[in-house]
Amino acid sequence: MTDLVFYTNPMSRGRVVRWMLEEIGQPYETKVISYGPEMKSDAYRAINPLGKVPALVHSGKVITECAAICAYLADAFPEAGLAPALDARADYYRWLFFSSGPMETCLVNRSMGFEVSPERQRQAGYGVYEDMLDVAEMAVSGKTYIAGGSFSAADVYFGMNLEWAMQFGTVEPRPAFKAYVANLNQRPAYKRATELDDSLIPADGAQPA
Repeated sequence: MTDLVFYTNPMSRGRVVRWMLEEIGQPYETKVISYGPEMKSDAYRAINPLGKVPALVHSGKVITECAAICAYLADAFPEAGLAPALDARADYYRWLFFSSGPMETCLVNRSMGFEVSPERQRQAGYGVYEDMLDVAEMAVSGKTYIAGGSFSAADVYFGMNLEWAMQFGTVEPRPAFKAYVANLNQRPAYKRATELDDSLIPADGAQPA
C-alpha cells in the first residue's frame, strides 16, 4: 500500500504528473483509466467530477489539474528540492501559471483552429499567439532552468507543454525552445517516466483498456 494513488492514461496530460512523481522519488500506485465509459463512470467521477485525467490521491486528499498537482507534490515532499525557497518563488509561480493558463489555453485554441478576432483579443488571457510565443521564448532564453538556478516543478510543466507543442506543430521549434527542452529530456526521472508510460500504450496505438 502507498499514500499516493495516481489516476492516469498514458496518452494524456497524466504524463506531466508521471514525470513529477518520478522526480519526487516516492512510491506510488498507478491506476490506468481508459477513455470513454470508464473515465466518465460514477466511480471515477467520485475522484474527479470532470471525468478527466490525471488525478492524484494523497493520504485521502484529492488533487486534480496538472499544475496544481505539480505544485502540491513539490510542497508535500520538500526533500526532493522541487520548489524554490518561499522568498524566491516569484519566477516559479509566474512561469508555472503562465504555462498552465495563457500558454496552454492559447495552444489548445490554436490546435483546434480557433483564432481570437482582433476586437476580442483583450478578452483572451494570452492576447494573441505571437505575443504568447515571444513571452515563452523570453522565459527560457539563455536559461537551463526557468526559475532560478535549479530544476523545479515549473520546469516539469513548462517543459512538457513546450515539448508537446513542438511535436504537434503548434509552436515553432525556436532554438531557445529546443535547447531548453533537450536539457530537461536528459533528466533520469523524465526518462523513467517516459518509459513507464510508453510501456502502457498498445503497439497498435489504440487506447489502453
